Amino acid sequence: AAALNYFNKSLNELSLAETAYLAALPKAPNNYHPVRKYEAAVARRDWVLAQMAENGNVSRQEAEIAMLTPLRTAQRDKEDFVEAAYFTEEVRRWLFDKFGETELYRGGLSVRTTLNPTLQRYADKALRDGLIAYDRRHGWRGAMANIDPSEADWLASFRALKLPLPSVPWRLAIVQGITPRAAQIMLDHGELGELPLARLSWARETLEEQKRGKKITHPAQVLTVGDVIYVEAAVESEDAPAGFALRQIPDVSGALVALDPHTGRVLALSGGFDFALSQFNRATQAYRQPGSAFKPFVYLAALDNGFTPASVVLDAPYVIDQGEGLGKWKPENYSQKFHGPSTLRLGLEKSRNLMTVRIAQQLGMDTIARYAKRFNVNDNLPLMPSMALGAGETTVLRLTTAYAMLVNGGRYIEPAFVERIQDRHGLTVYTRDQRQCRACANIEWDGQSPLLLPDMREQVVDPLSA
Repeated sequence: AAALNYFNKSLNELSLAETAYLAALPKAPNNYHPVRKYEAAVARRDWVLAQMAENGNVSRQEAEIAMLTPLRTAQRDKEDFVEAAYFTEEVRRWLFDKFGETELYRGGLSVRTTLNPTLQRYADKALRDGLIAYDRRHGWRGAMANIDPSEADWLASFRALKLPLPSVPWRLAIVQGITPRAAQIMLDHGELGELPLARLSWARETLEEQKRGKKITHPAQVLTVGDVIYVEAAVESEDAPAGFALRQIPDVSGALVALDPHTGRVLALSGGFDFALSQFNRATQAYRQPGSAFKPFVYLAALDNGFTPASVVLDAPYVIDQGEGLGKWKPENYSQKFHGPSTLRLGLEKSRNLMTVRIAQQLGMDTIARYAKRFNVNDNLPLMPSMALGAGETTVLRLTTAYAMLVNGGRYIEPAFVERIQDRHGLTVYTRDQRQCRACANIEWDGQSPLLLPDMREQVVDPLSA
């Protein structure tokens, strides 16, 4: 791992000088950083080489040649990396709970996960783009800071700012000048650039009640000289020239999960806008109200308990007295209209709130709660009518897993992040699939199809209802 991270080579490709540097690292890696502490790193490496020569591991001439070699590290090839910080942290937590701290960090475990790198890249981009688009619709919240350019040491003040920087390719910049067509900026490392009007036209003023200010016709409506902002390099397009584009970190975050409904393998997971800004995993740790996404489980309970897709349910006003001093509970459809008697199928298709509440009332909320627990949406759903409309809290991962059980015909699955684990000697210490193939031991494999193993998953609901 160190050979790949420091030199982008396999261990057997390292030179003597590179090997000696890695041998010097365990004592204090930070003290021998190859860039920040170059002289100390070379001195420690040369000491290791001298000890090797003294102990007869290499000749004196080999050691001296290696000592004359400059210490040059190399970035690991980008395609070798899979950026999946939230997924990786979830795996780390799981390993910690299962094996303990000592085995996790010192056991030399080789962990094969369920991650699909291509899907993970798509998931991260889709969530990030969605959050940025949502945030932009709510307008511009202003610069991160403002530094008076008349200060003698304004450049030092700019570089001394401790502002959060996401892992996306954004840069900090300070506005140095404004013209009718663009804002001139200087980036954090001294480069100069331009922020065209077309690249900041989205940054209208944020007003109350989710309203936005006037259309942007001049950069001065958005920026002033001395503003510290986030920018991203932008290539030329049909509606904007090349240069930089204005960015802001979204005020809202979210999560995305993709999994295989037949096995429970989590193929991609993104738990927020950026792991560098927040390690809180909104896919597994944030309990939120699913809202109408919970309704299919109400209709599933109905289909399992005497209803059919053609059953007629009344779509009309529904009022419940909540008790003294609490007023009346009056749920409404999204359209704020009533449609009279309607089929069960139409109620689900149109996501009719009033029909859903009436179905839950007829079945009983205890029945709805049993289905929520059976599908692991909520272990203890409160027995209140509003829960039928998704007022009970759950996580994105639990809800996605519940939907997967509808996809696979009603068979129970548990989301899995790890497929197999081997110890430092190659011995398998964990495997997700516990099914046994007793006939496999006597087969010589030569490209034939694998044997079909029995399906051990529990049937949690009638496949026809699912």
